[in-house]
Order: sequence, then C-alpha cells, then structure tokens
Amino acid sequence: MIIVIGSINLDLIATVDRLPAAGETVPGDSFKTAPGGKGANQALAAARAGEKTRMVGAVGKDAFSREALALLDAGGVDLSGVRETHASTGTALILVAADGENIIAVVPGANGSVLPGDLARLDLAAGDLVLLQHEIPLQTVEAALEAARAAGALTLLNTAPFYAEAANFLEKADYVVANETEFDLYGEELALRGRDRPSRMKSFAEKTGRTIIVTLGGEGVLAATPDEFLKVGALRITPVDTVGAGDTFCGYLAASLASGLALEDALQRAAAAGSLACLKPGAQPSVPLASEVAAALHRF
Repeated sequence: MIIVIGSINLDLIATVDRLPAAGETVPGDSFKTAPGGKGANQALAAARAGEKTRMVGAVGKDAFSREALALLDAGGVDLSGVRETHASTGTALILVAADGENIIAVVPGANGSVLPGDLARLDLAAGDLVLLQHEIPLQTVEAALEAARAAGALTLLNTAPFYAEAANFLEKADYVVANETEFDLYGEELALRGRDRPSRMKSFAEKTGRTIIVTLGGEGVLAATPDEFLKVGALRITPVDTVGAGDTFCGYLAASLASGLALEDALQRAAAAGSLACLKPGAQPSVPLASEVAAALHRF
C-alpha cells in the first residue's frame, strides 16, 4: 500500500491581465477553485497509477473540506486517515497573469496540525511505501521516516518546498526526490563534493547509501544510487500548465516502485506521467490515468 502523509488544500485561483504591484488593485478575468496540496496531489497520482493508496492528513470543519477531498474520494483513495480539526482547511490563494506568471500565498490551516502523534494509527507494515513532502510540520516528516524504517516500510521524500533544516534528515529516506533548484540548495547545506550536479548527486548517494532523484522539467530526470547513475528523458510536449507535474511524477514513481518496477523503468513511467500532466490545466484534474501513461510510453 502507498501511504501518503501530507497536505490537503483547496486552491482559490483568479486570473488577471497582470499581477498587481504592492498596494494596487487590478480587475480579474475569472475565478475557480480546485483541490490541491502536494500530499493530496501525490495521493491521487499514486491511485490513478493503479496502486492502493491511503491519505493521512487533516482538513477543517468548513465548507472547503468536501471540495478539497472530492477528487481523492472519487479516485478511490482511502480517506480513513484524514481527520477534521478546528483549524481551517488549508488554502492556496493564486493569482495568474495573462503571461503565465503567478503569485501564491499558502495558508497551511489544518495541515499544520498533522503531528507525530497522528502516526500511531498508521499500522505500517513491511511492503508499504510511505510518501512524504514538506507541507506539514517537519517534525512529523522526520518522525514518519523513522516510524517507516522501524516497520520495514520504504520511504520516498519529496523535498518541496525547500527548508534548510530538512537537510538534517534527508538521509533517513530511501528515495529523495528534489527539483534541480532544491537539490542545489540542499547540496550547499550538506557540503556535497563535486563541481557539477551529477557529481554532487553521486556524493550524496555514496555518503548516505540512499537514492537521490533530481527532476529537470522538460529535460527529464537524473538519479544516483550507491551503485549507478541514471538519466531518463521526458516526453516532448508543448505544455499548457506545469502546475502539478512534479506531484504527478512523485505519485507515479511511488506507485511504480511499490509495484516492483526496476528504478529505471519506474523513472521512465513517472517522467511520462509528469509530462502528460502538463497538457491540462490544474494540479489534480491534470493527473493522467495509468492507461494514458501506458499509451504514451508505447509511443515514446
């Protein structure tokens, strides 16, 4: 089973002709809401990839919670690990300009109440894969990594968003996924050796005995294990909206590893899924189905 411990948000999205300056009001063109949160996005991707998935997190006792969970529920994600709190459901307030630039304010709300004590109800077992990100308290992320290791479960940690203090526990994850900017920042925190990114990735893998995976957007993905270095390309596409592509990659990667695929094959499948997610707007609505990914891989 994939167990995703992470954030659940409702995104509030307004489009404007241009982003406002400080203190300025600009007219908007449209408004919509969409389920979001890195944890929820990745849980939906893992479920659509075909693996049994449970979401662990928190929402508020408010009108936003039902919509925030709607696609997870429809996608067959087990929501028994999601509890209600007196805090508001997490929200992301997003302004998107006509040129694609955006500004985002995130209010964690209930996500901030996902604490180590919540892990006691997980009933982790060998064979499970625990998927984590940094949109819940970091103490909970670290405690989950330790709990999974004690239970014999695998862990995959997506290092977004970047927090310097998280460098102290990256080596507790079996698989670490970072984008290129995040990895470079963590490389500085960890004083990794090497003149370029691949050599610093190899340094991390040799130093920790773990696997580090760095996503490069349209250029594909790199991975370093203690024994090998891999490069996998992305599908050649014209992106419509890149929001959620990284989360789709992580969810599909977790599902592919849990199903027993070799790392290189899992990376290729996840990279294809991430590319397909760029062809539709929104985070969760853009997550492709397993059949769509299989068809794309056949053409690749």
